[in-house]
Amino acid sequence: MSSALKPVFALPIRGLTWLGGQGTRAVAAVVFIAAAVPPLGALLRPYVTEAILVLLCISFMRVDLAALYGHLRRPALVATATAWTTIGVPLIVGLIAHATGLTDRAPGLALALMLQSVASPMMASPALAALMGLDATLVLITLVTATAIVPFTASLFASLFLGGMLSISPLTLGLKLLGILAASLLAATAIRWIFGADAIRRHKQPIDGFNIIILVIFASAVMGDVVSDLVAQPVFTISLAALSFAIYFTLLAVTTLLFRRIGYERALALGLMVSQRNLGLMLAATAGALPPTTWLYFAMTQFPIHLAPYMLMPIARRLAARADTSSTAAAGETAASS
Repeated sequence: MSSALKPVFALPIRGLTWLGGQGTRAVAAVVFIAAAVPPLGALLRPYVTEAILVLLCISFMRVDLAALYGHLRRPALVATATAWTTIGVPLIVGLIAHATGLTDRAPGLALALMLQSVASPMMASPALAALMGLDATLVLITLVTATAIVPFTASLFASLFLGGMLSISPLTLGLKLLGILAASLLAATAIRWIFGADAIRRHKQPIDGFNIIILVIFASAVMGDVVSDLVAQPVFTISLAALSFAIYFTLLAVTTLLFRRIGYERALALGLMVSQRNLGLMLAATAGALPPTTWLYFAMTQFPIHLAPYMLMPIARRLAARADTSSTAAAGETAASS
């Protein structure tokens, strides 16, 4: 970069660095900014697909290949976690929706819940896990494997449970998901090849800051009508918000308990990943052609997605401290025995 251009880029980079350094506070603020400025949502809604592509690209270009290969050598845990998030969760949700008659009584909500369950984990999950001091590497490898197979599992469960509720066929849904993921991966690979992995690591905080800006764009696009919906139908809107929190923390708690044998710190990391579903990917694949209730539920899910990491920080810190204490004690016992 020439010396003449450096001052031009210095201020934006400093701003992005500061924003990236705010961690979970900035992530939590995103949802309130998006809800507070409804006109911004109307302006940005046509760009949901583009925002998702950028978020996916940022996540793919930051994959630590060495850590990825390390976990691939121990595939049992990753395979189990992948099966739970891509097969177990949508199968349970689909069966409950049909057993309770939700697909007939509230098809828009049933569609929202099924799309949420078949979605892959959010690409930001490893970064959120790292911000919370949890095992981001385990989250990353499970995220990669789950994302790789979600075009096929989503198509399968859409054909099993959604029937004619989707505006596109299950096969088209799978193909669109595959295309979006492939395009993001190719773009990320090109960026890594041009700039190098070292440069990407050095500029972690500015990239985090840019990621938060894209999150604002996406959240604003999804939440543009939240205030008007709250005024027009307050009980229904608040009920959907409560449901979104209940589902988020149920997935978090059940996953943490299922994987508790690997240690609660790592189990909580997996729980965070499973509860953070990539609804944006579903919006992009369906081109936003969804019923109003589905859109409103998706908007409500942004609250637990953005607030929960901040709320869970004290628990994560206690678990990390306990893990450090156990490691130190184990090391001391080993030294004493030798």
